[in-house]
Amino acid sequence: MSAKKGKKEVTSYRDWMSQLPPQLHNIPLFNLAIPGSHDSMSYDLDINSSIVEPDRLKRLSKIYCARKIVRKWAATQEETITMQLDAGVRYFDLRIARKANDPDPTRLYFYHGLCTQTDVETVLRAINDWAERHPKEILILALSNFKGFDKKIEKQLHAHLINFIKTLFGAKLRNTVSQRDPIPTLKRCWDKGTNIIVSYDYSTPQHPELWNKIQYFYGNSMDTTKVESELRRVLETARPYQCFFVCGLNLTLPHNVRILMYILRLCDNFINVVQRGLPRLLQWMRQQAAKTPMNIVASDVVTRDDFVSTVVKLNTLKFAKA
Repeated sequence: MSAKKGKKEVTSYRDWMSQLPPQLHNIPLFNLAIPGSHDSMSYDLDINSSIVEPDRLKRLSKIYCARKIVRKWAATQEETITMQLDAGVRYFDLRIARKANDPDPTRLYFYHGLCTQTDVETVLRAINDWAERHPKEILILALSNFKGFDKKIEKQLHAHLINFIKTLFGAKLRNTVSQRDPIPTLKRCWDKGTNIIVSYDYSTPQHPELWNKIQYFYGNSMDTTKVESELRRVLETARPYQCFFVCGLNLTLPHNVRILMYILRLCDNFINVVQRGLPRLLQWMRQQAAKTPMNIVASDVVTRDDFVSTVVKLNTLKFAKA
């Protein structure tokens, strides 16, 4: 690690949090700029899975070509969770589903359009292994959506998953804010040996280890100008304080017939579309960060276009102004 005029510089994004200037070790994590990935597990979509969403395409699940198109336009990430972690990503958007007719009643998968090939417990174990090797890197896991949870077994599925999370991560879990556990900072997490925060979008009042849903703001459009406009509105007028929030740079396919404008492009895919728009969105983010604080910034294809370094450097700018 190099130093200039007493300032620390991030030289490896695999361990960027531990390399931040000491002045940032005691500010709330809510005030740090943290790179995150949108639909983090979508690199692993299973072509043999039934279509989970959108609902109007479920009836086409038996058609291979339909599943192939869904996968081409639902894959928002290219690299594994471990590679995303190594690249510096610290927030993960993890949407969970149960496959219909799975003989294992508690086995769960991730999904985006289709279910993943790899099950939830396998991925969480990989995340836990990485967290043990990098105790000063704080990971934020946002578990949400929970598709296919039949009402008859919904509570049992949640109970099983929550118990697995608590057992697996154990003492590494950072509790929600309370009088006993004040607002987390890097130093407080390091001092307690807690480097995993789990946001769980399901009512769990009896589990202080699990955080409530983290608000995720996004533009809901494939037009980068509209994405910028909506995010600017939120950041300047409705940004939450003293809690985590996500500024999503991700593009969103239309929910109506206009989706055909994209999915019928035989030589294109979603990652290519994102790649064409991401440089502009990153430029906008840098300009907006000079006006309004950023917290978690999430994107598709997070290992491209200097996304991670651009977000992390917002913290250096914060330090320079202090």
